[in-house]
Amino acid sequence: MLILAGAGSGKTRALTYRVAYLMAEKKVKPENILLLTFTNKAAKEMKERVKKLVGSVPPFAGTFHSFGARILRMDGENLGLPSHFSIFDENDQEEVVKKAIEEIGLSPKKFNPRSVLSTISQAKNELISALEYPSLARGYFQETVARVFLIYQKLLKEQEALDFDDLLVETVRLFQKHPEVLGKYQNRFQWILVDEWQDTNRAQYLLTKLLVSRFRNLCVVGDASQSIYAFRGADFRNITNLQKDFPDIKIYNLEQNYRSTQTILDAAYEVIRHNHSHPILKLWTQNQPGEKIGLYQARSELDEAQFIVRTIKNYLSSSDFKLNHFAVLYRTNAQSRSIEEAFLHEGLPYTLVGGVRFYSRKEIKDVLSYLRLIANPKDAVSSGRIAKLGKRRLEKFLRLTPKLTPTIATIEILDKILAETDYLELYNNQDPQDLARLENIKELRSVATQFPDLITFLENVALVEKETLHYGPSQNAVTLMTAHAAKGLEFPVVFIVGMEEGLFPHSRSFFEPLEIEEERRLCYVGMTRAKQKLYFSFASRRLYFGQSSQNLVSRFLAEIPESFLESVTIKE
Repeated sequence: MLILAGAGSGKTRALTYRVAYLMAEKKVKPENILLLTFTNKAAKEMKERVKKLVGSVPPFAGTFHSFGARILRMDGENLGLPSHFSIFDENDQEEVVKKAIEEIGLSPKKFNPRSVLSTISQAKNELISALEYPSLARGYFQETVARVFLIYQKLLKEQEALDFDDLLVETVRLFQKHPEVLGKYQNRFQWILVDEWQDTNRAQYLLTKLLVSRFRNLCVVGDASQSIYAFRGADFRNITNLQKDFPDIKIYNLEQNYRSTQTILDAAYEVIRHNHSHPILKLWTQNQPGEKIGLYQARSELDEAQFIVRTIKNYLSSSDFKLNHFAVLYRTNAQSRSIEEAFLHEGLPYTLVGGVRFYSRKEIKDVLSYLRLIANPKDAVSSGRIAKLGKRRLEKFLRLTPKLTPTIATIEILDKILAETDYLELYNNQDPQDLARLENIKELRSVATQFPDLITFLENVALVEKETLHYGPSQNAVTLMTAHAAKGLEFPVVFIVGMEEGLFPHSRSFFEPLEIEEERRLCYVGMTRAKQKLYFSFASRRLYFGQSSQNLVSRFLAEIPESFLESVTIKE
């Protein structure tokens, strides 16, 4: 079953009710149901909803990556994987790539480890191994990546570690090489439900296909028009691939929207209908037709920012709106600077989605390195990080190590390490920044109390760190974020800024029709976040990346009929 669910059509509800229906009406055992999502947040929300409906939840409802980790911990020995393998996050992976680059005699300063890692990740998402990649590499960069890729995998193996992509790749390999292991999981998970199907990559597609091939009880929910993660390997064509692989699949369209006004939905349709490579839904709603879409032509990026600030202030002074009813969306993070400055100048509180995430903060990475070395003494990335904290501190830790084993509660291990290594002495509690770092470490203690088993704790940290966290509007502040980060969220009033050729759509997409379609989907996602009122703005001149430029108005604006738009001005 394929449910094509439009923006705001209640797809999460559809999936959770299906799980509840299987358990309550069809008497399917919860342990025979597998519910796969893309974020821990979505999995938690679904579990809570199912529990409210039927009183219990399937034992496994989580992300593809956490599912892969679970399978490999239990059956990875068939591939020669130890059950205590480390999961390397992006920073750890970068360290390993740097070492691999150095091993082939190049400098990481000249050969960007992040670009190399991104290329390796793309290959893994397509299930291309380090041994296969050299024959497919074209040009100097890819040929160099091919050499790095082989050493990178060797170094991961030596350290008994996997990266995030390996959690999927190795699970697929396990199922393909060991039919008896696949059979065990096919019998266990006879009913499989997948959220956000349009965001799956090749590895996730094949993993799902292998699992469902025996009982063919699959229900996926997705919307090709909201597939905006191609840069992460997501392939909207998996919707049509499913129809090819399972010709008897039933398709249902959810086209009623419960979020936006009809005007917003019609305008969004006028944009998205210019895409031709995927199915398009025509959404309708019982909500009011609503106001026209506001269009502001700014003189500059400063004028654009002033327009946003003034408009929000007018709403706040004349109605029941709160600050967290507003979101400002932009195509690139760099655009937030002028908007942030305007908000600071006017004293308007805002929350910036996409700052340094908790588990990426220096002090947290340091403390986690200690813990990971206890769990896996071969973890060279963690030992390298600890060595940088000072020789004396390292000696103290090494003296303590024999007394600590993963069987002791995580919180005890953490406290002993902090006490014995004098790590906290690195920070001055009179300094506000250092105080914030110390508070972060305290917060890590509260996570440790929730996961007494060290391996489970580290796995949770790695999986949470992986997610591009979508923080909803938690406090009373305006939300500023990229259009990518806005997916899944909704706000009464949304501003989409920088509607100019080269910005949105981004200049990188100009030469590829499929990339322009991806940009158009991103615009559609941004538009359908708005519940009551949507504003677009573009600037006649813009100072961007240190250069002043004049851009044409975005083609996406030109695709919206004038009858849906109204020019607006700054009201003092």
